[in-house]
Amino acid sequence: MTANDSHDDADSFLAYLRDQSILDQASVGRVRGAIAASRQPVDVVLLELGLLHENRLADQQAAFLGLERVRAEEFPDEFEPGSDLPADFLRRTELIPLAATADAVIVATARPLRSDAARALQYYLGRRVAVKVATQSEVNLYFKRALDSNGLADADQRVDADTSIEEDVERLKDFAREAPVIRLVSRLIAAAVERSASDIHIEPQEDRVRVRLRIDGVLVDSDDFPKQVQAGILSRIKIMARLNIAEQRLPQDGRIKVPVRGKEIDLRVSTVPTLYGESVVLRILDRQEVRLDFAALGFSEHAIGGIRRLINQPNGIVLVTGPTGSGKTTTLYAALSELNRGDSKLFTVEDPVEYHFDGINQTHVRPQIGLDFATVLRSILRQDPDIIMVGEIRDRETASVAVQASLTGHLVLSTLHTNSAAAAISRLLDMGVEDYLLVSTLRGVLAQRLVRKLCPHCRESSLAGTAAMENLRLPGTPASPLEQALRYEAKGCSRCHGVGFSGRTVIYELLPVDSRIRNLVLERSPDSDIGEAARAGGMVTLSECGIAKVALGETTMAEVARVTASL
Repeated sequence: MTANDSHDDADSFLAYLRDQSILDQASVGRVRGAIAASRQPVDVVLLELGLLHENRLADQQAAFLGLERVRAEEFPDEFEPGSDLPADFLRRTELIPLAATADAVIVATARPLRSDAARALQYYLGRRVAVKVATQSEVNLYFKRALDSNGLADADQRVDADTSIEEDVERLKDFAREAPVIRLVSRLIAAAVERSASDIHIEPQEDRVRVRLRIDGVLVDSDDFPKQVQAGILSRIKIMARLNIAEQRLPQDGRIKVPVRGKEIDLRVSTVPTLYGESVVLRILDRQEVRLDFAALGFSEHAIGGIRRLINQPNGIVLVTGPTGSGKTTTLYAALSELNRGDSKLFTVEDPVEYHFDGINQTHVRPQIGLDFATVLRSILRQDPDIIMVGEIRDRETASVAVQASLTGHLVLSTLHTNSAAAAISRLLDMGVEDYLLVSTLRGVLAQRLVRKLCPHCRESSLAGTAAMENLRLPGTPASPLEQALRYEAKGCSRCHGVGFSGRTVIYELLPVDSRIRNLVLERSPDSDIGEAARAGGMVTLSECGIAKVALGETTMAEVARVTASL
């Protein structure tokens, strides 16, 4: 087929793909919408949306136009366009000369639907130009090899590198603003919110983009997308988070506020470069879904009374400990909600600020400019606060300032990463806090974990568990409440998306620092001795609290064992 016979008709090509059952009507509508929004040619849109692989696209373009398909092995070994073929024009228009005679020239292109270049070449040469179809990757590789071997260069190659980068950025922005990409990202966020996910993980792989959701603390697969949509998804998220769309070598952090099903959702965005592109994690901060009261979090009335006695003291340090993702900050927010009565000045120092509260002065640290926990904490002390929440005590300096703040009449709430309540004491001593200062300031430690709750709509009795219990129990002895609860297992239904669990509840141990604990601290006793003394004083351990939740039918022993395995 000659250049004069070629077509540049997107609608005709899309109709052809639909008639061949390669695209359905919905996909055709998506492509047309993207073309209208981005003004990109149909072949580019089909690739970017991942609707066709480039090999299949080349085959279908050739079939539609009645052209021959050409493979990379049929390309000439070297770029030798001949004396009458303009090398700069061929490279710029990505036309590969395959053969030339006195009356015709044969070229390969990945864009046969766009016939302007072939027409221009035909006019310039005064000879017929015949077109064959290749893939874009084959064409790109050929010209790269030609540039490397022959030093082929033209004015386009000598433009300033910054201009090229700016053009790339603009192309990414254009792609990210296309309607299909916008809808795709919006659908991802909406689906995650509907499933009560806490995080969205977008993980580029070698041949696809993997999306996983963290639901009730466990990662589950959500979607797999073609590699071609990776740039659009990441660019769209970066634009929404006001991040540098051109920076792909360094980690970035940002925030997004979006409406989902009529309510405002905050997203904390983190990007990190990986082998196959930037990994993105979106932390979903749904303020309306977080009930900041101790009972809703899963604390018993007895535990709530103990926590309130600690946080209503006029000064001292109260700690919440546990690994990342154990709900420490949420518990501290619940405490602040109770203390935010209007007669006290409250400050928080967080990394980052997750939820915003009226009546509380919140500050987020910025280590890159020297604004760390210790620095902010010192400044806050000059603001005449009554209660201070420190997101985490990470080092000796922050611990020292927190101790000094409590000694001067302030109540300090903070977190530590330790496995048990007793271990928090030795951690502070290891950080360099003097034992006599620690016993004077530390009021209590709450250690906690989060366990998944059985879905109340589909939990069912376990026949295996029932048989095992009956074999262990003496004949005629009635089943205990714990035995009855142990028979429950996760099944899965539409309401819990087949998981068998819905929501989480807290298991905990509360260690008030009394005279016995103080004496053990001054004696530098090990964690085990402090823990035993606390248990003798009535402390319920994490494992015991978990078993009690099992007895109530809220969770399973396997779930409790999963989160307490490190104890």
